Amino acid sequence: MSTTVFVGGGRITSALVAGIELAGHQGTIVIHDRNPEKLRALKRDFAITVEPDLQSAVAMANLLILAVRPLAVAETVDAIARCPDVSRLLAVSLAAGIPLKKLRRRGSRIRWARALPSPICRIGRGLTAVTFARNLTSRDRKRVRNFFEQVGPVLEMPENRMDAFNAAYSPAHGYHALEILAKAAQDNGLDAKMAMTAGAHALADAIFYWRESGQKLSDLLHEAATPGGTSAATLAAMDAEGYRKVIEGGLAAGIRQARANARR
Repeated sequence: MSTTVFVGGGRITSALVAGIELAGHQGTIVIHDRNPEKLRALKRDFAITVEPDLQSAVAMANLLILAVRPLAVAETVDAIARCPDVSRLLAVSLAAGIPLKKLRRRGSRIRWARALPSPICRIGRGLTAVTFARNLTSRDRKRVRNFFEQVGPVLEMPENRMDAFNAAYSPAHGYHALEILAKAAQDNGLDAKMAMTAGAHALADAIFYWRESGQKLSDLLHEAATPGGTSAATLAAMDAEGYRKVIEGGLAAGIRQARANARR
């Protein structure tokens, strides 16, 4: 039975472990973290093994998931690279903005991939982007895709598209839009519960219908915002206030941050 080792016991590890357990994952899950409180919490919540010693954890790995913050990547990869027999290791970095060339420079004997899984993988409805170093075999690529397909769709893409994807796909967009929309509805007379219900329908149920119906987004938008109606007036005012410019500027800032992480 295969063993997947997570190096880093933070939120994305927790979300992935919850998702793969929900999917009935077959295999052993081991989590390494330097924080013993995190390991105790993970051991309590999931059917996993914890390993406080990095070298022991790496020795068990058939697949290693590097789940540390971008600023900790260099130090962690250096420590992994010093472990015995890492030439056999297939590793996937979840660190946004850190390119494969930097991972390979520090861990040159390791076979590297990158993945950007959504926290919504916790309920099996995540979306993961993956990209691979050129030296990965088709078997390695399949192993990585199969692992993340347990928690939702997987999109393979060139690495130079990963930063833009990361800025665009975050569920933070939905949460932020819901918060702003619900607050505006409250300011116009709805109570908090009504405002959240209305905003969640406007965002989640509408997008669900678009996905399920197979209709063009432009057709649905025309149907929902008929000329002279309240929706059309609402959207026109939002556009006039610079809605498109705000979204474009937000994505650009996210991409700049990812590229700044890569330079550190």
